[in-house]
Amino acid sequence: MNEKASKPYINVDYFEDLTGEIVDTGQKPVEEIGERVSKLRAAKGLTLEQLAKLTGFEENFLADIEANKIQPQLGTVIKLSKALDSAMGQLVSGRGDKLYTITRKDERKAISRSTSKTGQKQVYLYKDLAPEVKGRHMEALMVQLEENPEGELSVHEGEEFIYVMEGVVSLDIADDHHELTPGDSAYYPSTTPHLIAAKKDQATILAVIYEG
Repeated sequence: MNEKASKPYINVDYFEDLTGEIVDTGQKPVEEIGERVSKLRAAKGLTLEQLAKLTGFEENFLADIEANKIQPQLGTVIKLSKALDSAMGQLVSGRGDKLYTITRKDERKAISRSTSKTGQKQVYLYKDLAPEVKGRHMEALMVQLEENPEGELSVHEGEEFIYVMEGVVSLDIADDHHELTPGDSAYYPSTTPHLIAAKKDQATILAVIYEG
């Protein structure tokens, strides 16, 4: 009997099979979030100034997102999706059209990236693990974190669960600081100020985000 066959059906060590760097798949990255934001904003008849008032973001910042000069972080995407009455997943990867999806570990999904507010520093890369499901209210993501010492705390609606797969993760929740290693996990309301990054170099997590 081979090693895989000898593993129990449910085993935390299964996550070891998912660890590792998110590699370039050769597919076009899903980086058209700015275009999606622009189209949804236009469809709702909103100006950039009006969207800025709805989200609390500066108008220039939103303009840079729409021009794809800045790739928004997930907290920003969630705020935009709320303001535009759109599901977060529609902004990240487009509208799904399937009842369910099965994602094999060796299937290659398009990679998206997020940058700092200046657009100068890459903050993380991620894969949406179920972009095809229609009407979904949570996102399952494979996220490669980078160091982000100057990052700002994020606050938005919803809930988040993260599972550390590789590296050391720095997690700030309100006034508390935590360092998480492979096998550690955290669950917290997204309305609590939080910041997650790699402590050093890179770290990989599985993240499930419920929009609320």
